[in-house]
Amino acid sequence: MPEQETIFHKIAAGTAPADLVYSDDKVMAFRDINPQAPVHVLLIPREEMESLNDAAKTDINILGHLLYTAAKVANQLGIAETGYRVVINTGSSAGQSVEYLHLHLLGGRDMTWPPG
Repeated sequence: MPEQETIFHKIAAGTAPADLVYSDDKVMAFRDINPQAPVHVLLIPREEMESLNDAAKTDINILGHLLYTAAKVANQLGIAETGYRVVINTGSSAGQSVEYLHLHLLGGRDMTWPPG
């Protein structure tokens, strides 16, 4: 666990507010407070994992569930047909600013490549 509890720890514990769009026993999805696209949702596992680098073979089910849920939320929010992007930033050089594994679901506009 990181030295300090992050906002995602608090959201997963239910002690910080979030604009939830989906929740189940394994995953939470909520709107990003600094959206980079018309639809920008963050997905986090309820059980903390600092980054993708910390994933073990035993985490295959939750990692798959995160991706499955991203597609489910994309459908729910009406961006599945036009397309969307799923991003996992791992490490500070890749843009990971919160030490808690999370996926960005982005859509509602054309995405450029390379992403930056």
